[in-house]
Amino acid sequence: QVQQVESGGGSVQAGGSLRLSCEVSGISFNGNCMGWFRQAPGREREGVASIYTSYTGRGTTDYADSVKGRFTISQDYAKNTVYLQMNSLRPEDTGMYYCAARTGPSWLACRAVPANFGPWGQGTQVTVSS
Repeated sequence: QVQQVESGGGSVQAGGSLRLSCEVSGISFNGNCMGWFRQAPGREREGVASIYTSYTGRGTTDYADSVKGRFTISQDYAKNTVYLQMNSLRPEDTGMYYCAARTGPSWLACRAVPANFGPWGQGTQVTVSS
């Protein structure tokens, strides 16, 4: 049973920043993969970033090309929270943002492929104006 609650979304002008938070329960970070996703109106859910945590607690991250260099995924064990720091935001970053744990085969790379993640929560809306 995995549960997560996203927060931190809002409206920001292009070039601005937001930090999204995802409080996670029902799963240990160790040995698992967490991801951030977004969905714009009329488009399919797409992967944004992911973080794999080894059984020793080491994190390895991966990013979609569209956000690489601008977004950073991280986690806080004490708070059971995964973060997405978003800088240099663009209007095309607008969408509903979700976090989720990987549910697909464990041999899959920790990449933010929507079909391999879930369940999906309520998300948090990010709106970037030009």
